[in-house]
Amino acid sequence: MWRRIYFLLILVRIYFAFSPSYLHPDENFQGPEVIAGRIFSYPVHQTWEFTSDHPIRSTFPLWLAYGWPMYLLRWLWEGFGHEEVAPSVVYWTLRVLMLTLSVVLEDWAIQELIQSPRARRVVVPLVASSYVTWTFQTHTFSNSFETLLVCWSLVLIKRITEDKKRTGVLASSILGILVVVGIFNRITFPAFLLLPSFSLLPHFRRKPFSLIFIAIFAFLSAFVAISIDTAFYTPGDFSFTNLFRNPVITPLNNFLYNSNSTNLANHGIHPFYQHFLINLPQLLGPAFPLLFYLRPAHMDITLLSALSGIALLSCFPHQEARFLLPAVPLILSSLRLPKRNTRSWTYFYYSWIGFNVVLGMLMGVYHQGGIVPLQMHIAKTNESVSHAFWWKTYSPPIWLLNGKNEELVTRDLMGTPGPKMLEELKTVVPCNNELPLRKMPPDLLPGNSSSIYLVAPRSAHFLKPHIGPDSKEEVRLEEVWSYTQHLNLDDMDFGDDGVWTTLRRVVGHRGLVVWRVERECKKMNSLR
Repeated sequence: MWRRIYFLLILVRIYFAFSPSYLHPDENFQGPEVIAGRIFSYPVHQTWEFTSDHPIRSTFPLWLAYGWPMYLLRWLWEGFGHEEVAPSVVYWTLRVLMLTLSVVLEDWAIQELIQSPRARRVVVPLVASSYVTWTFQTHTFSNSFETLLVCWSLVLIKRITEDKKRTGVLASSILGILVVVGIFNRITFPAFLLLPSFSLLPHFRRKPFSLIFIAIFAFLSAFVAISIDTAFYTPGDFSFTNLFRNPVITPLNNFLYNSNSTNLANHGIHPFYQHFLINLPQLLGPAFPLLFYLRPAHMDITLLSALSGIALLSCFPHQEARFLLPAVPLILSSLRLPKRNTRSWTYFYYSWIGFNVVLGMLMGVYHQGGIVPLQMHIAKTNESVSHAFWWKTYSPPIWLLNGKNEELVTRDLMGTPGPKMLEELKTVVPCNNELPLRKMPPDLLPGNSSSIYLVAPRSAHFLKPHIGPDSKEEVRLEEVWSYTQHLNLDDMDFGDDGVWTTLRRVVGHRGLVVWRVERECKKMNSLR
C-alpha cells in the first residue's frame, strides 16, 4: 500500500515540477542564468555576488549542476540540425533535472538512512508528501543541492562508521569530494555535518587511512574548485601564475562578507529565534509540534545533523526559511508519529494533507507564477518592444527572453511608490496628442516605433485610474496579455487596508498583466 502512495506522490512532484512558480529570484540569478550566459551566449544579468571585487558565489558547483546538462542539451540540439537552443527548453530541462535528482538521490538517501523497513514505509511517503519536496527541491536552488549533498554525506558517514573491518576507501574519497562541493555551494553546509562528523573519530583511530583519503580528495577537489573560480573571474586566459598569485577563494569571501553585520543588514536582520519558531513551522507545519515529543534516545545521525544546522544558522542575523531546506527531510526521517487508530493520528493525518496541499498550490503554482510564462510570451511575441518596466514583482530572469534582451531594456522597479513609478515611465514614453494610441498599430506610433510595456500584478489598484481608453490620466494603460495563476504575497498592506480588504484585493484580483503604456500630454497654449 505504501508503495502505491509513494508512486502517486511522485506524480504530484512531477506536476509541481512543471508548474512555473517563482519561489525566489536566487533560483535563477545564482545559478542557471550565469551558466546559460556562458554556454549559449544569452545576454544575462549578473548580480553583485558575481561582479564584486571579491565574488562570493562559486561557479564550481554551478558547472557540476547545470553545466554538463546544458552542454549535453546543446550537443543534442545541434545534432538534430537546430541552430540555437531556446531558453525555454533549457529552463524546462533543468526542472526535469531537479525533479530527477529529487526522486532518485533524495529518496534513495532517505531509504539508506532509515534502517528499519517498517520505519521506511512511514518515512519515505512522509518526506515525499511534503510541499518542500514538491516545490523547493524541484527548483534550481543552491539550497536544494545542499539538501542532496547533506543527505549523501550522512549516508557515507553512516557507511564508514558501520564498516568495522575495512577502511572504506571509496566512501571516504567520495565524502572528501562532497564536503568540498558542499562548502563551495553554500558555506552553511558544514553546519549540518558538525555533530555527525564526531561519529567518525573512533573510526579514524582504528582506520587512519580513511582520514587520509578524505583529506587527499578534499584537497584535490578544492584545488579544482579554486582553479575554476579563478579562471571564471579573472579576465583573459587562465594561467597557473594567476592561480598562485591571485586565487579566487569564494567560500572565504562569502564567510568574510556574512561575518559583517553591516552587510547582512542590507538583506534583512532577523531575531535569533526566527529559524526555530517561525521558519521551521512554515516548512514542517503539523509535524513541527512532534519535535517536542522526541527523546534523547531518538536522536540519530539525521536529527543531530538537522539540529546542529539549525543551531549554527541561528547565530547569523539574516535567516530565510529556505536556508533550512536540508533540515526538513532529516527531521521528518526522525519523527515518531502518533499510533494509528487514535484521535491524534487522525488529526495529524488530515492536518498534514491539508497543510501541504494548500502550501503546495500556493508556493508551487501561484507564488509569482506569471513571471516565467510572461518572459516566454515576450520572447515569442512579434510585437516590437523597446522597454519593459516590472513593478511589484520579483526580478525577472532576462535570460528567458531568447535574445530579445539585446533590443529590449528591462527595468526592475520592484516596490517603487506609485507616483515615482509613473515618473519613471514618463522618461521614456513619448507624447501622442493626435490619435488614441490604442487605435494605431505598434509600428505606426508617432515618435516611437516600439511599444513600451508595464508589467504589474492585477491587484495593484493604484493603476485603476490609468486603465482603459476613457482614462483622464496622462499615462494610460492598455492590457496586452495576462496570466491568472499569479499571487503577489509581497503586496500585503495589512496595516493600511486591513486583513480582509488586503486578502480580497490580492487573492480576488490575482494575476500578472502586461500593459501597453500610452501617454496623452496636455497641449501648451502658445505664447502671445
